[in-house]
Amino acid sequence: MRAAARDDDMAGITFTEGSGLQNSIFGKSQAPIRMFLEKRGEAFEQQSILKELFHMETSHKFGEKIATLTAMDGFQPVGENGAYPMDAMQEGFEKFLEHMTWKDSFAMSQEIVEDAKGLDLRRRPAQFIAAYHRTREKFGAALYGSALSGAASFQFGGKTFDSTAADGKALFATSHPSALAKNKSTQSNQFSDAFSSDALGAMETAMQGFQGDNGEILDVAPDTILIPNDFQLKKDVFAAIGADKDPNTANNGFNYQFGRWTVLVWPYLNPYVAAGSRPWVLLDSRYNETYGGALWFDRVSLSVKSEIDPGNDANLWKGRARFTAGFNDWRFAAVGGVTGGTKLITGG
Repeated sequence: MRAAARDDDMAGITFTEGSGLQNSIFGKSQAPIRMFLEKRGEAFEQQSILKELFHMETSHKFGEKIATLTAMDGFQPVGENGAYPMDAMQEGFEKFLEHMTWKDSFAMSQEIVEDAKGLDLRRRPAQFIAAYHRTREKFGAALYGSALSGAASFQFGGKTFDSTAADGKALFATSHPSALAKNKSTQSNQFSDAFSSDALGAMETAMQGFQGDNGEILDVAPDTILIPNDFQLKKDVFAAIGADKDPNTANNGFNYQFGRWTVLVWPYLNPYVAAGSRPWVLLDSRYNETYGGALWFDRVSLSVKSEIDPGNDANLWKGRARFTAGFNDWRFAAVGGVTGGTKLITGG
């Protein structure tokens, strides 16, 4: 998935420097620390896979209302010189995501600067910026981890966050309802099958049959496999998709799964995986980008201010950001290998 372009005023880190710092013993350390924070921040942004799992946007509001939309009915035959029929989309389920404020700080004592402890001058800013980006990664993983367990909410840093889709169901559920009364059927994107080449093909087929609230077949086409950092899962996944010949056939028939998948191995998911289970997720990155399945909103990018602590004369660096994330349209993803899910393959 390619993340949406961000506004210029939301990129990078915003710095504010307190008065008197340049005339203090900390003056010479301000520019190097700032440069180090920026470089470490850029490195973490490049390594993060959040942009592969969320449709990322900037926000200029207190929060964001998100909603699903039904598809249009389509073109109608009208004959020669016929009038144009009026088509429309209806708003389906909706939810509201409120931005959360996130803060942290670290201090540089006068003694560190006086004694020119270069290791601490690099290490503390590095740990600070790593903590910020690790928090973002862990928050995204907690959101997906909660979905894997079928939960409606999760705790993170002592706060409660919602992990349902816009329909009020857990992201992965066996009974997603329709927003329209005329379509009373429910749908499942939660499956119990352990990963295998056959289960991969069966789940892909199931996702391609996902219907909208009007009962129409949607253009869901999964292209990404997300797994925790699990030895057996990695082995099974790459065995299934890593060669153009089918290893299960005597004459090495063509493997139609070869070259079709992006694989994301996310160690941050591991704390949320129950012992003995091996969940795996299929995602359609294009559907997520177009219709907003998993959404991440940055309200205020990381802002860092440097000031002198009047209590002990240390150089105090404070960081603040505002962002939130949540699920909207469940159809962008499906999970396999979880207890209580729908069975895809009989006897599999």
